[in-house]
Amino acid sequence: MPRMARVVLPHMPHHVVQRGHNRKVVFAEDEDYERYLEDLRELSSALDIRVYAYCLMTNHVHLLLGPGEEVAAMGRLMKALAARATRYRNRLEGRSGTLWEGRYKSSPVQTETYLLACTRYIELNPVRAQMAPAAGAYPWSSYRQRMGEAECWIDLDPAYRELADDNAERRVRYARFVEQGVPEQELSLMREALQRGQLTGNQRFVDEVEQIIGCRVERRRPGRPPSRQT
Repeated sequence: MPRMARVVLPHMPHHVVQRGHNRKVVFAEDEDYERYLEDLRELSSALDIRVYAYCLMTNHVHLLLGPGEEVAAMGRLMKALAARATRYRNRLEGRSGTLWEGRYKSSPVQTETYLLACTRYIELNPVRAQMAPAAGAYPWSSYRQRMGEAECWIDLDPAYRELADDNAERRVRYARFVEQGVPEQELSLMREALQRGQLTGNQRFVDEVEQIIGCRVERRRPGRPPSRQT
């Protein structure tokens, strides 16, 4: 069966995941994580791509990216990130071959309904994997930047900004939102959207995207919008 064409839309957030080849470790030492984040910061700026959130796990990465007008730039970013990490790891280990799976997975995210939930999903990844007791205890995600505990170079997305008018209150409300955890239905929705290359959003969002791209998008089971209680 031919694989579904990737849907990438300008000025819209996309949840992106890339895994290590055969799920092997791609980040073993602190320097591995640091190099990838330096490359992400440099390349995203050069390619006019917003980085709303990220989480680097030992054998995969989660990114929440917003391409500009040139949607092909997102593919170039992922290719360049993978190539740099592969060259570094191969040189370090005296080996050759690929470090990553051939094709990253991505899903456009509906801003007003699921964007904040997607950020939470990404930044709680280490907690779900039992690698950290709380989001703030894990150094390789965007959570600390968002909370003002590290230099902030990520872009603050519209849904996060709408939580409050000032940074302090915004952080308090987002921290409460994260403490609620990710409901099982929300977990299933986001995992399925990524795995199947579908949209993370409701039926209205699907209809809007179909109008934009001029063709049908495969349907999936509808999901309930996440709560934003603070």
